[in-house]
Amino acid sequence: MFYDQYASLLLLYFFNPVVTSLRGLQQTTTLATVQARLGIRQTSLSALSEAASVFDAARLHEVLITLGARLRPQLPLAEHAALAQLIAVDGSLLPALPRMAWALWQDDQHRAAKMHVAFAVLRQGPVDVTVTAGNGSERAEWRRLVQPGGFYVVDRGYVDYSLFQDLHDLPCSFLCRVKDNAAYEVQEERALTPAAMHAGVVRDAVLRRLGTAHHTRLLPQPFRVVQVATGKTRQDGTPDVLVLVTNRLDLDAELLAVAYRYRWAVELFFRWVKCVLGCRHLLSQGINGVRLQVYAAFIASLLISLWVGRAPTKRTYEMLCFYLSGWATEAELIAHIDRLHLKAPPPCKN
Repeated sequence: MFYDQYASLLLLYFFNPVVTSLRGLQQTTTLATVQARLGIRQTSLSALSEAASVFDAARLHEVLITLGARLRPQLPLAEHAALAQLIAVDGSLLPALPRMAWALWQDDQHRAAKMHVAFAVLRQGPVDVTVTAGNGSERAEWRRLVQPGGFYVVDRGYVDYSLFQDLHDLPCSFLCRVKDNAAYEVQEERALTPAAMHAGVVRDAVLRRLGTAHHTRLLPQPFRVVQVATGKTRQDGTPDVLVLVTNRLDLDAELLAVAYRYRWAVELFFRWVKCVLGCRHLLSQGINGVRLQVYAAFIASLLISLWVGRAPTKRTYEMLCFYLSGWATEAELIAHIDRLHLKAPPPCKN
C-alpha cells in the first residue's frame, strides 16, 4: 500500500457514512469498484493498522495548509471587511480508549485526543490544526498556530498576559476574553459611539497595565479593554458582561464585539466535523494515526468548501454521499451545486 492509497481510503471513509470502523474500511478494499477507482488492491486489516503508524502525518498536514490558503472571504457586510482575516482558535476533545496511554486526560480511565483548530471565520474553513493528548496546553498550541499578520479571537482558556505581549511583538493581532475580575490599569477612557452602544459595548478603555502592579510591569505599548453586555442576567441579578482584551486600538468597539461573537463559528465547525463527518470515532490508537484521520477530515471539508464556494452543509454532504454511493447522478449533483452558487453571494477578493 502507498501513502496516496491510504489517504484516498480515509477520504472514502468520510464520504461514506456506511463505513464506521477500520474493519468496514478494510472491507471496501475487496470491492471491485473501489479497487478500480482508487487504484488499490485488497488490503488486510493489519496492513491498514500498520499504515497509520508508518505514513508521516505531516504530509497530509501540508495538503491541509495548501487547501486552507485557497479559501476566499465571504463577507456578509462591507463594513466587516476589517475582519476578513479573523481566525478563531479553540480546542475540542475526541474520546479515546483507556489503553491509549499517550492520550492523557483526567485519569487512568479517561483518555482523549485534542484537536486545536485555527478557523478562518469569514472564509468559513480551517486553515490549520494540531493534535495533542487531551490535556495538551491550549495556550502552547495557540502559540504554534499563530502566523504574523493574523487576527486571532479566543476564549478565556487562552488567557496568558505574557503570551499577549509575544503575539503583539510577532506581530499579530488578538482578541481574548478574560475573567470578569481581571486586574488592569486604565490609561484613557474612550467615548462610546451610538453604534458601539447599539452593539452592547458598555466600556472602551486604553490600558497601561494588564494584571496587578505587584505581578506585572507597565505595558511597553497600550492594550485595550472592551466590555460588552450580553443581554443576559447572572444568578446574582447583575448584567452579564464580557471583558475583552485586544491590541487592536484602531478598530471600532462595535467591530470588536462582532469579532468575538464570530468566535462561535469554530464551535459550529466542531459539530460539523464530529457529528456529520463522523470524526469522533478514532480509527487508530496511535497519535500519528489520529493526526492522519483529523487531517483527512479537514481536507474533506475543505474540498467541499472550495468546490461549492461556501461552507459545507449537511444537505450538500448528503448529496455527495448519494453520488459516491451511486444513488445520484453526476448531473443531479452538479445541479445541486449550481443552485448553491445562485444562492451564495459572490466571493470577495483579498
